[in-house]
Amino acid sequence: MTQKNDFVTIADLTREKILYMIEMAQEFERHPNRELLKGKVVATLFFEPSTRTRLSFETAANRLGARVIGFADPKITSGTKGETLKDTISMVANYADVIVMRHYIEGAAQYASEVTQVPIVNAGDGAHQHPSQCMLDLYSIYKTQGTLDNLNIYLVGDLKYGRTVHSLIMAMRHFNPTFHFVAPKELAMPQEYKLYCKEHGISFQEHTAFNEKVIQDADILYMTRVQKERFSDLMEYERVKNVYILTADMLRLAKPNMKILHPLPRVNEIAYNVDDDPHAYYIQQAGNGLYAREAIFCDVLGITLDEVKADETII
Repeated sequence: MTQKNDFVTIADLTREKILYMIEMAQEFERHPNRELLKGKVVATLFFEPSTRTRLSFETAANRLGARVIGFADPKITSGTKGETLKDTISMVANYADVIVMRHYIEGAAQYASEVTQVPIVNAGDGAHQHPSQCMLDLYSIYKTQGTLDNLNIYLVGDLKYGRTVHSLIMAMRHFNPTFHFVAPKELAMPQEYKLYCKEHGISFQEHTAFNEKVIQDADILYMTRVQKERFSDLMEYERVKNVYILTADMLRLAKPNMKILHPLPRVNEIAYNVDDDPHAYYIQQAGNGLYAREAIFCDVLGITLDEVKADETII
């Protein structure tokens, strides 16, 4: 039996593999419409709400010639009748060549990968990881900075529950970053990720202030939404929800190359007057998700970069 290739965690990816995936994403940005997955079926199982992630995965599948099945509302599935995750995954594996899954339980994607021979792509599991978002974040950083090496990356806002920032720390360990964690103490970076930084020789500083002076050395300013759905105490959410708001006048001291990223959706954390600033990149970042996810599909289905480069099914 050939080895199954899942995309469940960013932690397993080597420096070489990340750069390989970025190069594959570049190929898809040049020519997004192909028939590399013609005859394949992609299942998208979203047990938790999503707009960008689900639509960009489904668009990626469609642009590569695959067919898409699945659900965006778990209330319409047999899970409401008590069907276990294992049975749902095993059943869908009968119909699909690859399963994209978002789930509210940490570790659900890893578990799914262990109960089926169909490749599993993790589209977010609880507050744990979001590896496909991380891949498009890496691609966005590479595109805007020309490198992933030796960058000052400022992570701002909900660092406690923000699975995108947790994934980014793990991926960037190969590239000698300096991280700045900007958060109120209630939403500070969890101890396990600070220990991860220390274990992997990653430099980091922590800040509670958020102003133009704090961020003036940033190459990447990565804003995050305070995630209401992760709070068990809504009073705590109300206390911290608007604690950091990026406005256009805070960018006066910013480096010319600095780009603002955000996994979206935003609530109040980036003022609308930032949208027209040349530092703003979050809309383009979301667009990069298509190319990153096309690369992920090809990789888990065993289509190599050389095959993508040699592909003549460009439409």
